[in-house]
Amino acid sequence: MTSPILVTGGTGTLGRLVVPRLLAAGRPVRVLSRRGGDHAEAAPGAGTAATVEYVAGDLLADQGIDAALAGVQTVLHLAGGPKGDDEATRHLVRAAVGTGQVRHLVYVSVIGADKVPLGWFRAKRDAERAVAGSGLPWTTLRAAQFHDLALTVVEKMAKLPMIPVPGSLRFQPVDAREVADRLVELALGEPAGLVPDLAGPTVYGLDELSRGYLRARGRRRPMLPVRMPGAAGRAYRSGDNLSLAGATVGRRSWEEFLAERVTR
Repeated sequence: MTSPILVTGGTGTLGRLVVPRLLAAGRPVRVLSRRGGDHAEAAPGAGTAATVEYVAGDLLADQGIDAALAGVQTVLHLAGGPKGDDEATRHLVRAAVGTGQVRHLVYVSVIGADKVPLGWFRAKRDAERAVAGSGLPWTTLRAAQFHDLALTVVEKMAKLPMIPVPGSLRFQPVDAREVADRLVELALGEPAGLVPDLAGPTVYGLDELSRGYLRARGRRRPMLPVRMPGAAGRAYRSGDNLSLAGATVGRRSWEEFLAERVTR
């Protein structure tokens, strides 16, 4: 019987897209999450071998990882949070090496992990290093921010009477479904090291993202240009969070995403 693919973060935004794609490919999946569960579910129409099992564990607390890895040869590491991604990844790597069975560790990171001087980016960079230095065969994909995150940001800002817009802040948002497709392709393939970045088809300023959202909602807000100071401001002005050359480019635009997700 084919060994299950362990998916960390399988109940998150990306994981909820990746898991059914793996099941549709006929691969059994084990999802590691804090709540876990003792049940297994079959994928509709995917055959009896394609099931998903939920197990409890906490990467950051270093709990339940060994049990989740039992019998696993491929790990798809999607779990992440506002802090601690580097430590959580080191715990996962240690346990995966300890099994002596893992043959492929796939990690999703962020474009600019090695360039943008902010804590979350640095944690992603250090997590990448933990994966690459593990001795395990590995693949890392750096993706741009998802449309979903951009939507969360502009929704919150649109509640203000005036939207502050750092002129240096640009994004190249990508559709999470396209990231999920690519990650499944990588997980089912051979280890490839650091693969080309995956970014959206268009670079937007924060003002453009906000205006697109406001148009979709039939609203208006004045915008206030501001300057982002310090090293982070310099990094964003230099486009260090973008991938303008050599990246794989998604097809689905911000405008298409808004048309599907936002109503007046």
